[in-house]
Amino acid sequence: MLTEIGHISAIYRYPIKSMAGVRLDAARIGWHGVEGDRRFAFRRLADRGGFPFLTASRLPELLLYQPIGTRDSSGEPLPTHIRTPDGVEYELDDEALVKEIATRHGAGLELLQLRTGIFDDGAVSAIATGTARSIVQNAGVSADVRRFRPNIVIDTISAQPFEEDQWVGKLLEFGASGTGPAISVTTRDLRCVMINFDPDTADANAEVMKTVLRMNENHAGVYGTVVRTGEIRVGQVVRLRD
Repeated sequence: MLTEIGHISAIYRYPIKSMAGVRLDAARIGWHGVEGDRRFAFRRLADRGGFPFLTASRLPELLLYQPIGTRDSSGEPLPTHIRTPDGVEYELDDEALVKEIATRHGAGLELLQLRTGIFDDGAVSAIATGTARSIVQNAGVSADVRRFRPNIVIDTISAQPFEEDQWVGKLLEFGASGTGPAISVTTRDLRCVMINFDPDTADANAEVMKTVLRMNENHAGVYGTVVRTGEIRVGQVVRLRD
């Protein structure tokens, strides 16, 4: 069974883990998610655990660093520079950038590039506008979907909060042709403190995560695995296949 559920209202790529996202009109979905997404991360040199990467949960100011420029020497769109919260621009491979962030963090770092991306639970994340809207309204914060750091924002016909929970185990297909990109929805998105941070100021408001916990057992949005590659674009129809 194939059902039209809405259309894409926004697309985001996050070239460097936990830094600001880049809003796009269109993007190519490859086997490892949105091309150019989370291909870089800062590794904490003193951490020998299974997830040694620096995130905004440890350094909220990371959200205020903006990847800028585009190069595609690797076949993917990757940033050339980073603009700091103070407005200084560094080339991506400039050691001065690593030193600045390491100073803010208070410990040694190195910048790593992984061709297949550095993800938490899935290569592609999606959230419905009804979910994001309901959460921020109940939490009493500004309506900004960037707080949830999705790759794909879907404006659904029903506009009901947390309808994504019913997508798990099904396919999201993009475009009306039946040959466009498709994502197998694998799991609900279990949220962490990242959603508490304002994407423009990095100020924290714990009420956001408390609201998600109260409303939907701390889940908002879904993760998926790419099963058919291709281009997605804003305005494209989204269909759900059982």
